[in-house]
Amino acid sequence: MNQILNITTKDNHSVSRLIEKRTEAHRHLLKNKLPELVELERILLQAKDIVTVRINDYVEHEDLKLPIYTIELGNFQPAQPRLLIVGGVHGIERIGSRVVIALLSTWIQRMGWEKSLQHCLENMSITFVPIVNPKGMLQNTRSNGNHVDLMRNAPIDAEGKVPFLIGGQRISKHISWFRGSEGSLEKENQILEEVVNRLCQDSPLVISLDCHSGFGFRDRVWFPYAYRRRPMKGIAPIMALKLLWDSGYPNHQYIFEPQSNHYLTHGDFWDYCYKKFSLPPDNHNFIPLTLEMGSWNWVKKKPSQLLSMEGLFNPMAHHRQQRTLRRHLPLLDFLRHATFSYSNWFPEKDQFNQLRQMANSLWYREN
Repeated sequence: MNQILNITTKDNHSVSRLIEKRTEAHRHLLKNKLPELVELERILLQAKDIVTVRINDYVEHEDLKLPIYTIELGNFQPAQPRLLIVGGVHGIERIGSRVVIALLSTWIQRMGWEKSLQHCLENMSITFVPIVNPKGMLQNTRSNGNHVDLMRNAPIDAEGKVPFLIGGQRISKHISWFRGSEGSLEKENQILEEVVNRLCQDSPLVISLDCHSGFGFRDRVWFPYAYRRRPMKGIAPIMALKLLWDSGYPNHQYIFEPQSNHYLTHGDFWDYCYKKFSLPPDNHNFIPLTLEMGSWNWVKKKPSQLLSMEGLFNPMAHHRQQRTLRRHLPLLDFLRHATFSYSNWFPEKDQFNQLRQMANSLWYREN
C-alpha cells in the first residue's frame, strides 16, 4: 500500500489543489454521483487550522482519482484515549457517510465556542474516515471497485452456519457479498486497518463506531463477534459501556447487542481488527461498535423505495434524511464523553467476572 500522504489544512492549499486538478466533467460527475465527497471537501476547506487531514490513498474511477480521507480533531498524543468514527464502507449505504459528515461539521463548528469540547480535545483525539469506499458510493454499489464486499473481505471464517450468499461467498464477484481473494485485504480495508493500528498504539482506550444501514426496524449498536456466537474475551468493558449508556440515556431507542444474535458472517473486518489489536489476552482496550440504522422503517413509511436499490438502504424523503442526521447525535456525543472519561467507568480487573456473567445472562443464554 502506498505511504500515507499527510496533509494539514493550515494553509488549505493541498486540498484546494486536489480539487482544482479536476476537470469540469469530473466536477459534474462528483456533484451528481458523489455529493458526499463534495460536501466533505467543502467542510475541510472551511475548517482552516483546526483539523488535520490525511489522504490515505486514492482509488481510481476511469481517469478520476477518488481520495480516501482521514480527518483528525484534537490532540494526538501517547497515552490518550481515542475515538474513531467511520462511514461509507458499503457504497450503497450513503446515509452512514452523511451521518458522519454531519457530525464532523457539527463538532468543527462547536470547537469554535464550546469550552467543554475544547477541553476534551486537549486530552483525546477523534478520527473520522467518512467515505471508506468512494468508488462503491459513486457507482451506488455495496461492493468496492473490485466487486468485493469490504465487510466480508477479512481473513476470518465463521464458526457455524452462515446465511447462503449473505454470509459471504466466493462463487462469483458478480454476486453481492463477494469475499475477494482468500487471504487478501482490499486497499480500502488495508487503509482502515492501518488507521486502527495507529490509533491503538499507546492508547488506554480506543472506541470505534462504523455507521451502516440496511437491517431491521430498530436502530442497533452491534459489537463483535459476527463470525461466532460465543462471547469475546473482552466482553466486560462492552457490558460496562452498555450499562453506562442505559443509565445516562434511559429513554434511548437503540438495541445494544452482539451481531451474532441475528446471523453469522465470514470476513467481518471488525472481528478481524478486534482479534488482532486486542492482543495480548489481557489487553481489552479496543471496543469496535457498529451503528446499524433500521432502514426497514424508511421502506415501511414509503413503500415506493422498494423500487430502487438505494431506497432499501437510505431515507429518500428529505425530512427523513434530516431527522436521521439529527437522531444519532446523542449517541455520538455519548461516545465522545465515554472515551474522554474512560477512567471513571472502564472496569477494573476484579470487576470483569461479574460483568462477564451479566453479559452471558443478557446476550448468550442459549449458547
